[in-house]
Amino acid sequence: MTRRAVVRGIGHYLPERVVANAEFEKTLDTTDAWIRSRSGIERRHFAAPGENTSDLATRAALAALANAGMEGAEIDAVILATSTADLTFPSAATMVQEAIGNTSGFAFDVQAVCAGFVYALANANALITSGQADRVLVIGAETFSRIMDWTDRGTCVLFGDGAGALVLEGVEGTGTPADSGILATDLNSDGRFRDLLYVDGGVSTGSAGVLRMQGKEVFRHAVEKLATTAETALARAGLTHDDVDWVVPHQANIRIIEATAKKLALPMERVVVTVQDHGNTSAASIPLALSVGVQRGQIKPGDLIVTEAIGGGLAWGAVVLRW
Repeated sequence: MTRRAVVRGIGHYLPERVVANAEFEKTLDTTDAWIRSRSGIERRHFAAPGENTSDLATRAALAALANAGMEGAEIDAVILATSTADLTFPSAATMVQEAIGNTSGFAFDVQAVCAGFVYALANANALITSGQADRVLVIGAETFSRIMDWTDRGTCVLFGDGAGALVLEGVEGTGTPADSGILATDLNSDGRFRDLLYVDGGVSTGSAGVLRMQGKEVFRHAVEKLATTAETALARAGLTHDDVDWVVPHQANIRIIEATAKKLALPMERVVVTVQDHGNTSAASIPLALSVGVQRGQIKPGDLIVTEAIGGGLAWGAVVLRW
């Protein structure tokens, strides 16, 4: 028998404020058509003043727990993927832990930017398969609106705020690709490319800083690395792209999503796309897309799903799981 990390519940939260592309026309040399043509984004959500990443994460966590029919006290570990934690420390995950009424588990943040949720899933899977935890709450949450340069039309129009969460539980499987749960993971990073996507602030500067990105270079790396990591994870699971029901990619840019699907020889009809409504929500984008995919009736029990993401670092990876 093989212990698997199986999805028991899912949920998400989006801030109330919706920002359409047209709002940027008032302050930037840009248009709705320009933004749509280059990114596929039509709108995004921004957190309200005083609404922090831990608040968004808590709302998504409570939705996932309700969907799983569980209470916060039943969770052994909380893993929060974010690059926009409320404070330098303590972790935003401990704030969520308190908010859901969990006092006997442990909580920590994972910071791998847009690849953060993939990294968090891999960590949760390791905790469960090793027997260190039975139930893990995995969250991706971001308030990227707080680290934007509002004069840079190449970046500030791309990002949004939001959160998504999964509840994973350890279940004995057969050890075959027919099992439910996480079947394989693949994680990668290469610090040589850290200057392609970064925030120019932090403890060393005394300010939060703002996001800086070399978009063309990130695009070039993204398509190749995302397709490769997805194929690697599938091979580790003993599967191929022909077995995939849904690709749920990081929602950064529709052109990256389409190009990656093409390299994987998968039609867009088998790709869950939410970038038009959320923008790039970094570590929150995959759990948001998973939750929306379930709500839409796209993702069903038994479906084989591949998630893949790339972010600053550069860091990238993929997870293969059966719903």
